[in-house]
Order: sequence, then structure tokens, then C-alpha cells
Amino acid sequence: MIYLWLKALHIIFVVCWFAGIFYLPRIMVYYASSEHPETRRQLAVMSRKLYRFVTPLAAIAIVMGLALIALNLSYYLSAGWLWVKLLAVLCLVIYHFYCGRLVKAINADTDEHSHVYFRVFNEVPVLFLFLIVILAVLKPF
Repeated sequence: MIYLWLKALHIIFVVCWFAGIFYLPRIMVYYASSEHPETRRQLAVMSRKLYRFVTPLAAIAIVMGLALIALNLSYYLSAGWLWVKLLAVLCLVIYHFYCGRLVKAINADTDEHSHVYFRVFNEVPVLFLFLIVILAVLKPF
């Protein structure tokens, strides 16, 4: 029963984390596209608040995932698909922290990236979502 609770919580927090890392770069697109200082300031504040909100959700999702692994450690250590999934999660964590650097630069009004950069940057977590879900559901190796 604990396994199912952990799995449910893991999925819930992963969904919340992804909602944040899907929307955060979209705010950055609007920031980079705006020519109005007041709008840019408001978008900078929104990005900072969203990043601060979503970071603990990411941490909880990771803790829940590690707890799931701990419940059946011998199986998971030998599951090749899980190692690829964990590598993808590590890439997402790096992406998340890079978002934090961008948020800091936006709030300091020192960011020079274009809206095109942020539009492309916004698609990165989608690719990882596909990979992670496929690995977790199909367990191909």
C-alpha cells in the first residue's frame, strides 16, 4: 500500500513540477518580447515567484521517486531503463537550475536572450517528458 501512495505522490509532484517548467520559459518569452518596462518588471516578478514555488515541488518529486526505488532496490539497480530515466531526470534538474539563473538575470534586468531563444528553450522539457514517460511505462530494457 505504501508503494501505491508513494507512486501517486510522485506522479502528482512530477506533474506540478512540469507545469512550472513548461510555464516558466513561456514567461521568459513574453519578457523578451515586451518593450514596456512595467510589463517586463511584472513578468520578472512572476518568473521569480513561479521558480520559488516550483523548486520545492521538484525536490519532493525527486524524493518520492527515490523512495520508490528504495522500496525495491535490487530490481531497480538492475533495470537499464531506470538508469536512462535517472539520467534524463538529472538533465531536467540541470535545466531547472539553469532556469533559476535566467530568472535571476531577468530580475536583475541583465538578460540578453531573444524571445526566439526562449521559444526553443521552452521545448526542451517536452522532449524529456516524452522520454521519461516512455521509459517508465514501456520499460524497454
